[in-house]
Amino acid sequence: MQWIVRVTMLLALSVLSACSVAVAQDDFEARRGEMVDGLVEDGIITDQRVIDAMRAVPRHSFVPQGQAGSAYNDNALPIGEGQTISAPSIVGLMTEALQPQPTDRVLEIGTGSGYQAAVLSKLVRHVYTIEILEPLAVSARNRLQTLGYSNVTVRHGDGYLGWPENAPFDKIIVTCAPEEVPQALVDQLKDGGLMVIPVGEAGWAQKLYLMEKKGDRLERTELADVIFVPMVRSDAQ
Repeated sequence: MQWIVRVTMLLALSVLSACSVAVAQDDFEARRGEMVDGLVEDGIITDQRVIDAMRAVPRHSFVPQGQAGSAYNDNALPIGEGQTISAPSIVGLMTEALQPQPTDRVLEIGTGSGYQAAVLSKLVRHVYTIEILEPLAVSARNRLQTLGYSNVTVRHGDGYLGWPENAPFDKIIVTCAPEEVPQALVDQLKDGGLMVIPVGEAGWAQKLYLMEKKGDRLERTELADVIFVPMVRSDAQ
């Protein structure tokens, strides 16, 4: 009889555990919907494709487990190695400004946990993303593969150098702030291509720009005042 009782208890615990996971997932989905609804109401995102992408990507899977409960608040969160995942409003603003198209090949500088790349993967042909901190590059690559984002390629490397062997890119998005736009990124952007990038000194208010390449020059449109982690070179680690 004792073994029957033990088996019954184990089955009951398994059912409770499965129910708890299902409730947690339902809660995350509901909170994600509320987060996106808020971004729409505030006018931050208006493109239906961007709205759908942000509804589809589970932000809680891109933050440390201890931060999962805060994943759908509109603020940045630490992801380790002194880095952060951008607030959903910043991700939405930058994604929509990039005007992603299904045929685009996009270069991202600053993979972080992989969340921005995951959102873009729903909207473009392929995302090439570079992370200078190897532990983040490895964990983001594993996370994106596990979650099924097959059109994202992650490289550990120096974002200032870009990814010349896969250039030119239709779009470039930078999620860390250089003091000046790196020339390599300008060179690797297609004529007529768009770049979204924060520019400014570390520790000071920076400007987020939408830039369009026209021949050998960039036309700048200021989007917002922002604060991003600084973009660093490999020799400055």
